[in-house]
Amino acid sequence: MARETFPARLLQKVCLSESAQCYHFEFEMVDRASFEYKAGQFLSAVAVDGNGKTQTRAYSIASAAQGNRFNLCVNRVEGGFFSNYLADLAVDSVIQIHGPHGHFVLHQPPVDAIFVATGTGIAPMRAFTQELFPETGAEAGADRSGGREIWCVYGTRHESELYYREYFEQVAAKHANFHYVTTLSRAPQEWKGNRGYVQQYVGQIVKAREVASGSAGLGSTALGQTQAEGAPPEFGVYTYICGLNNMVSEVRNLLAEHGWDKKQVIFERYD
Repeated sequence: MARETFPARLLQKVCLSESAQCYHFEFEMVDRASFEYKAGQFLSAVAVDGNGKTQTRAYSIASAAQGNRFNLCVNRVEGGFFSNYLADLAVDSVIQIHGPHGHFVLHQPPVDAIFVATGTGIAPMRAFTQELFPETGAEAGADRSGGREIWCVYGTRHESELYYREYFEQVAAKHANFHYVTTLSRAPQEWKGNRGYVQQYVGQIVKAREVASGSAGLGSTALGQTQAEGAPPEFGVYTYICGLNNMVSEVRNLLAEHGWDKKQVIFERYD
């Protein structure tokens, strides 16, 4: 049985990167006063292609819940139907969606966290960040993380592909406990920032926490695990990963080598 879909109207489209043909979309639900979802979840867009076949594609929502609106972040993919369909949309166009879906959501209550993303995998990390450090509404300017240490480690090939860079830099400037770490895998000679892959910088964060705890090599215990007698472990830090399959697997393996429990590592991957 086909899922019920709902119409959403495109309010604004912004090109985040000309070279990568990446777009930021702002949608509003039609005839619905609210669209309830948790930061990190995804929705599915539905459309009919040129051959009359119904196509469905999942996209992480790039914003925290905001009434009946939501944001997406999508790269144009050569030969791909849906990415081109969205990239070519005109403002006021209406698409069909269903959702929200998924369990890629923040642990509650908030604990220290490492967000790891590449490419458009930054979309749910933007939603997480908006959830923890809201800039609008009654809690604008608040720190809903409770002062927890939050790292956002973001890797791309080129500087022009650091999507939402200004936003994350602003959050880091306002909140000393939010750390924005970027790295380029194909950095030009003049680039003065980090080079290489996200795995390297995640490893540095993990090692620094181990050293600070005085328990290097003890894995999750060194990273804030507590456990009451007979109760499941409660972890003091979680890692959330979103990106291509190879990156996700390598970060998961890195954390496993440091003794992290699988429950501390939450991921969403795509190819």
